[in-house]
Amino acid sequence: MFLAESQYVDFSSPIIREKANELFRAVDSDVEKAKIAYIYVRDKIPHSFDINAKIITATASDVLKYRTGICHAKANLLAALLRLQGIPIGFCFQHLTLADDESMGYCVHCYNAIFIDNRWMKVDARGNTNGKNAQFSLDEPILAFPNREEYDEYFWMGIYASPHLDTMRMLEEAKSLQDVLDNIPDYLFETPDVAE
Repeated sequence: MFLAESQYVDFSSPIIREKANELFRAVDSDVEKAKIAYIYVRDKIPHSFDINAKIITATASDVLKYRTGICHAKANLLAALLRLQGIPIGFCFQHLTLADDESMGYCVHCYNAIFIDNRWMKVDARGNTNGKNAQFSLDEPILAFPNREEYDEYFWMGIYASPHLDTMRMLEEAKSLQDVLDNIPDYLFETPDVAE
């Protein structure tokens, strides 16, 4: 299930295959493939809010085509690139504020877990802007957002094989970043496919 193709992790798309061939042309190691894909999605695909994007993306192929997406969409692209290489990858979620405090409410933030060397490694390809410092780390995860307990920020435990469906539906319906802000889900009800 962590290698499956789906509507949102659409790795059969020609644009995904072409990018994978370009990124991994001379690479054999799964660790190197994972690192190259992660850095590409983190650094070369801007987060939609960082660039005030005019288009909203959800599928991996659209993220690559339009070169932008929010965290959930970017996680779909990373999943597509690695699943195409036979590297299992899933989705993880975090309860975060939309602003620096709770004044604008909360959202479900998405990042990935990659199965490498018989263990899960967590990475956040959101993008390192405004002081964020997410990294590819084979040891302890170095994610974009530390939890602030005073603002009720926390991780949903477990790893999910599929993107967060409520967020995917919201992205498909959204016409603007304001629509995303107004309608992004703030809670997760699904059961993880891998417990932690």
